[in-house]
Amino acid sequence: MTMTWEELGWERVAAGVGRCRLPGWDCTVGLVVGAGAALVIDAGSTLAEGALLRAQAEELAGGRVTHLALTHPHFDHVLGAAAFAGAEVFGAVGIDSVTAGELREDAVRQGVDEAAATEAADTLVRPRHFVSGEWTLDLGEGRQVLLANVGPAHSAHDLVVLVPGAEAGEPETVFCGDLVEESGDPQAGPDAVPSRWPAALDRLLDLGGEDARYVPGHGAVVDAAFVRAQRDALAERFGVSP
Repeated sequence: MTMTWEELGWERVAAGVGRCRLPGWDCTVGLVVGAGAALVIDAGSTLAEGALLRAQAEELAGGRVTHLALTHPHFDHVLGAAAFAGAEVFGAVGIDSVTAGELREDAVRQGVDEAAATEAADTLVRPRHFVSGEWTLDLGEGRQVLLANVGPAHSAHDLVVLVPGAEAGEPETVFCGDLVEESGDPQAGPDAVPSRWPAALDRLLDLGGEDARYVPGHGAVVDAAFVRAQRDALAERFGVSP
């Protein structure tokens, strides 16, 4: 018998759409279930984490994971990608410029077991499909998902995933990656482009609209008002004019 979202520790966000919050860095991984197809959004920080995510996603989808979208090239979002062998992998143009060694070093620095980080880096799967503007994925029976390159902002290569509601009156769901964080202040590392971040959030809001559910890279699902407030706070923090 197929287990439910809740039984597997996943949060159902909309019909056929859910996410889980991973331990350690509270990193979000998303899932969109189509007809004979399934899209996972981000892959976790190790091969073991990625393998668990894939098993759970395939239990929920009732079939294999066919697509993987990586929102940005930080270790906690991409180092589990090798566990999704056979899936079509998508990322923003330029995401492959970040080396496996850089990801491994950052993972170890942040507390990932060195052997696990090395294994994940050595087997790292790179995207086959690079999104420069927008890319529509057809997951079957009318379920289409939009991938949009809105960076650079939080990183040099930020991708968001827009999922229209599958049922009448159901709002859209937007997987934001770390462009939006709810469980703490947004992190701006050495690859961030703070001057572009507020504009990226404006684009995010344009894509999702006022009624969408916004799924941050870390933390609870938020609404447009939260995203707008975070946009204003980032503009003030980084001295970006409206």
